[in-house]
Amino acid sequence: MAHIILASSSPRRQELLRQLGLDFDSYSPDVDEAVQDGETVEQYVERLARDKAQVVLNQYPEAIVIAADTSLSCAGKIIGKPESKQHAFEIWSALSGQWHDVYSGICVASSSKILSTVVRTQVEFQRLSDVEMEKYWATGEPIGKAGAYAIQGIAAQYIPQIRGSYSNVVGLPLYETVQLLESVKASV
Repeated sequence: MAHIILASSSPRRQELLRQLGLDFDSYSPDVDEAVQDGETVEQYVERLARDKAQVVLNQYPEAIVIAADTSLSCAGKIIGKPESKQHAFEIWSALSGQWHDVYSGICVASSSKILSTVVRTQVEFQRLSDVEMEKYWATGEPIGKAGAYAIQGIAAQYIPQIRGSYSNVVGLPLYETVQLLESVKASV
């Protein structure tokens, strides 16, 4: 069995992989996360997942690497992690009372095969008042989260419904990850 490395220090991604019963190590690669000119959210998350996988694979060429990147898209704009409280409030104002898309790029790579895909989930976000935004920010949960919220946490109360993969919104679409992993394992 090849050594599996998750190219992430995200506790959420680690927890999701543990749900699958996988034995893995984590290594957080340093990649440039700037959006390139003309890049769509789908292209962006897939590129970052592939870049993260390649950085880790360069360090551990005998491993199978699982990498992912998650971002949101609302009204055609890529929404990442909040840079400040004000930025989080701007994100929530844009999402408030709207549907938005959550995209995750997943890449599973070995020295003999690199596969990637993008998964999209639609999420409805309730209209948030300023008081609700203040209370949610005060929890600390929005910091470091794409879209400034965590569906698996306190923010679940703000999400009436989703269409698609729940684990994708958490940060790692499990079904698609397993499909890629099985295909890469078969080539090792």
